[in-house]
Amino acid sequence: MTSPTTGPPRATGVPTASGGAAPWRESAVRARVAALEDLLGDPSDPANPAGYGALLEADRAEVPFAQGEALLDAFGIVDEYVPRSLGGRLDAMDTLVRVLRPVMRRDVGLAIGHGMTTFMAASDVWTVGSDRQREWLAGLLRAGGRAAIAQHETAHSNDFVRSQVTARRGPGGYVISGGKPMINNLERAGALVLFCRTDPAPGSRSHSVLLLGPDELSDARAVVTGRRMPVGLRGCRFGAVEFDDCAVPESALLGPEGSGIETALRSFQISRTVFAATAVAALDTSLRTAVRIGREQTGGWHGRATDGSRTGAAVTNAFVSLLLYDALAVVASRALHLLPAETSVSSAALKYLMPRILTESMYDLSIVLGSDFYTREGTLGIFQKHVRDLPLLTLGHAGTVACQATVIPQMPRLARRSWFVEEEAPAGLFRLDGDLPPLRSDRLALACGRDSLSASLLAVAARIEGHGPVERALRTLAGLLVEEFRDVRGRVLGLEAASGSSAQPARFALMDRYTLLLAAAAVLGVWDQARYGSDPFLADPCWAAAALHRICGRLGTRVPDLPPECETRIRHEVQLRFSTRTSYDLYSTPIPG
Repeated sequence: MTSPTTGPPRATGVPTASGGAAPWRESAVRARVAALEDLLGDPSDPANPAGYGALLEADRAEVPFAQGEALLDAFGIVDEYVPRSLGGRLDAMDTLVRVLRPVMRRDVGLAIGHGMTTFMAASDVWTVGSDRQREWLAGLLRAGGRAAIAQHETAHSNDFVRSQVTARRGPGGYVISGGKPMINNLERAGALVLFCRTDPAPGSRSHSVLLLGPDELSDARAVVTGRRMPVGLRGCRFGAVEFDDCAVPESALLGPEGSGIETALRSFQISRTVFAATAVAALDTSLRTAVRIGREQTGGWHGRATDGSRTGAAVTNAFVSLLLYDALAVVASRALHLLPAETSVSSAALKYLMPRILTESMYDLSIVLGSDFYTREGTLGIFQKHVRDLPLLTLGHAGTVACQATVIPQMPRLARRSWFVEEEAPAGLFRLDGDLPPLRSDRLALACGRDSLSASLLAVAARIEGHGPVERALRTLAGLLVEEFRDVRGRVLGLEAASGSSAQPARFALMDRYTLLLAAAAVLGVWDQARYGSDPFLADPCWAAAALHRICGRLGTRVPDLPPECETRIRHEVQLRFSTRTSYDLYSTPIPG
């Protein structure tokens, strides 16, 4: 580890909330995103030192993308991870997502290796650290330092409570033993957030979190070694650490002793939401690459060796999947501020759907590329790199199994007390801009028995007027999903009394259906609010109808074909955004290249 010579101050306490949003929030966010896009430049330009050519060369050499990191440092992107109350620019999680998307759009490894790992570590400190710990870490980051986080171990994957690192009581503090084999940025970090067992007895109070500085990792009792990833994220620097009776002061404790599991589960709601919501930008680039291939070939889509209708459908399906996923990403990001007690479900649902949406869409788009799929250089090479990098985003302590373990136990209580009873979510949850209250991490709950997002599915479905053929189709699809939700509720209640392993597969299947229904609720909510906005495409029911049609298909619900104008409108939007150089997500952000 490398950092300033001083370690974290040694005291614990309750963190204060970060600063609130200002009235000029939206214009300020757009200006920051535009400044970062301009700084990074057109990634497809061969002369751009931070373009695809340079980053693919770094990937082949298995080294960090130095040119990209230098530009991010010049932009001061680390300030985006630090709350305003501590001198940074972090005031809202949806803002952070929007600022990070230009980085993820270019290179998944750059986004993770340069800053997202640091943010994950910092989230724990902002959540439960004392004022002095928070101030120390903020100073470290703003001075150019990085932070690493060690929660899970590769031997246990998502089961982060099976920690092989122990911290037993010793003179004046703790004595750490054991190892963490895969920690991103460990060798370059000036702070390490370490998840470890402090009580050998089983139970929710068995683990704690330590905040370690270079002083605790500078001798032979904490050996740091480098590791490499064999396939994806080859530019990230992974390391391993082995502790051999390494003594640290008691003031290294981050939060109360025994609060590690609760701290992790609360901070997961923040980090997994930001992580998963940012990932949509990588799909944006892959979709843009596929559209470029189709336009460069003589005769457009029909000039390809593969079937033209199939490639056209692959592009429109990927665009619709991106939009429906982004709708849930927007909702989950804003829920951290507006509905903090309910975000254990929305954040887990978003992260759970990520591998399905991203992986399936990348596969569909590979049809468009044909043999160009294997290209590893130039503008097309970024597609192959994203194919290798994206699956690794789903691994780790907040992966699919952890998301299932978060949602499934809550479903019976939600079915009894909330579903078809709860009032719909506030309108601000579905707006793409607008002020948000400060994040109150102390209000993040492990479970609360409320689900106002699904209530919005019922409310919006009931007020779709259905004058034209597309709106009528949207109303029909929304009604089918309401009935699907009713069926899910009945089955969850029916299984509640069941015992034994025979009911477990059904619970997993019901959780899968439930997350898709939450995505449908997000789509309807975003469309409902967009009807009063300035974006004519989002105000059009075509994209919402297409998204619900996709969700019904995933649920196995038999539905009629959409009106032809839906396909025409969506294909036109795909080509329009490519020509006008705007992003494919809900924000339609101007981008270079």
